[in-house]
Amino acid sequence: MIRLVIVDDEPMVLTHLRTVLESAGDITVVAQAQDGAEAVEAAVVHRPDVMLMDLRMPGVDGLTAMEKIAKMPEPPSMVALTTFDEDTYVLRALSAGASGFLLKTTPAEDLISLVRVAAEGHTVLAPEATRRLVAASAGEHRRTDQARRRTSGLTEREVDMLMCLGEGLSNAAIADRLHLSEATVKSYVSRMLSKLGCANRTQAGLLAYEAGLVG
Repeated sequence: MIRLVIVDDEPMVLTHLRTVLESAGDITVVAQAQDGAEAVEAAVVHRPDVMLMDLRMPGVDGLTAMEKIAKMPEPPSMVALTTFDEDTYVLRALSAGASGFLLKTTPAEDLISLVRVAAEGHTVLAPEATRRLVAASAGEHRRTDQARRRTSGLTEREVDMLMCLGEGLSNAAIADRLHLSEATVKSYVSRMLSKLGCANRTQAGLLAYEAGLVG
């Protein structure tokens, strides 16, 4: 079972998310919270696999909560719940350790499948929305230059890996595309994250967009 915590300041949104997600036989909502402080407490007490977190809430917001939860020894996968008018805020959430983001308008069946993807430790990024986020970020050209400098020391194989992460591919999918074993892919990804100074696959995937490796 995938242990899930949902966080939103709107009771109706919480009810809707719980109803949709618990309709899947392999997902159980172990807790729900209505602000960032409750979210941090739920993460500590319930040790969920995945957290769906609204970003804008009164009191302690979702971004602050994510930053605190990311510092836990074994943090859950955190997915930001957002709308298209929060571009810069979502970029900050991804930089803070979120494993991706979902639009609040995501259809029910897609929401379930994407929670499963997050639970497996993979990136949850909508390509079109990600391009929009990168384009909307402050200092776009400066970020692109910085990203290209950071990736300039990668080997050709590492660049291939980074492009795959930018597409949100799992290790199995990368192995299939590049004709490698999953163990080899895992080793490559681990070394590449360390080389780039990225905390997780999502940050590396975003870097691939910023460097223009994925379009």
